[in-house]
Amino acid sequence: MEVFLGEWLNLLIRWAHMIVAIGWIGTSFYFMALDYSLSKQGRMNPGVLGTAWQVHGGGFYYVEKYTVAPATLPEVLHWFKWEAYLTWVTGFGLLVVQYYFHADAFLIDPAVMPLSAWQAAAISAASLAAGWFIYDGLCRSKVGDNTVVLALAVFALILIASVLYTKVFSGRGAFIHVGALVGTIMAVNVFGVIVPNQKKMIAQMIAGQTPEARYGAIGKQRSIHNNYLTLPVLLMMVSQHYPFLFSHPHSWLVVALIIVSGGLIRHLLNRVDAGDDWNRYGWAAPVAAIALMAAIFVTAPQAPASGPKVADAAALAIAQRHCTNCHAARPTHPAFNAAPKDVSLETLADLRRYSALILAQAVQNRAMPLGNQTGMTEDERQTLGRWVNGLK
Repeated sequence: MEVFLGEWLNLLIRWAHMIVAIGWIGTSFYFMALDYSLSKQGRMNPGVLGTAWQVHGGGFYYVEKYTVAPATLPEVLHWFKWEAYLTWVTGFGLLVVQYYFHADAFLIDPAVMPLSAWQAAAISAASLAAGWFIYDGLCRSKVGDNTVVLALAVFALILIASVLYTKVFSGRGAFIHVGALVGTIMAVNVFGVIVPNQKKMIAQMIAGQTPEARYGAIGKQRSIHNNYLTLPVLLMMVSQHYPFLFSHPHSWLVVALIIVSGGLIRHLLNRVDAGDDWNRYGWAAPVAAIALMAAIFVTAPQAPASGPKVADAAALAIAQRHCTNCHAARPTHPAFNAAPKDVSLETLADLRRYSALILAQAVQNRAMPLGNQTGMTEDERQTLGRWVNGLK
């Protein structure tokens, strides 16, 4: 019953995470597109930067954006912040439920670094905080005055973090933490910079002062960062369903290619919204495609080493030692009360039925057993691989 309730908790938090994340991403995409659609033609009210007519859902909308702020504060002001806050809260909740509570299975790999569950959780939380402060320091330094240099510095920060995570956590745990780090940067941008700067401008208006434009400029910079990081972080968050991403021996390279391709795809969409000439930004399309193809190439599975044919009994013995604690009608692993994905590997018929999955997950991706808790050796993986190949 405890495992069953834990799975429901995981599902409900994951559902909530998806709901609020869709809201946050939607507003980010909308306001970026809105900025690019602003027109400076025609008569505009004083202080207005641009206007836009929009139609949606059978209605017409007229939007004005002020260069800094309106002359008087409106009675009702709609804020867009809770989507970001709740996305991070639910995301961290998932990290706790999935990775902290089951650290031995999902977060820790003794072959990488022998950690206790509390040590792994402490390193996780501390690294997310440290990543934010380093990023924020870069933005506030002279580096932040140059868009290209700052982009390269943030790119380097994420890659360095991805390398360090692979030296501490399992492949699965390392990859999800890269996504968690980027998500933390994005959420704290809203909580720690964008919204506070907006409040400072409002306070100045209430005090009868002219709001300082620099607060809006800083907030806009962080908002653009969030927009360009959105597509890469989305792929990193679903990476746990695709072990070939995090099982690569140089997964930091996969992270780099994801950031490049995702960021450039977002850039393409932004420039399309802005109505720019294709000749000015079209280069991003082939570069993004090359980055994606490179990611496919470096994550391509390797064929098992050749060798003598493996007997059925030897393959079954390996499965019983390393697989059936989870993949059985009655799992003995404390994290499961039923075989994951309803895949049971207790009999030779089971092994034959799921041979393709065994080859992918245990041999090529090395994603199973979870956290390699049973200590499956490389020789055993190759033996399973030769057995599967012998079935063809």
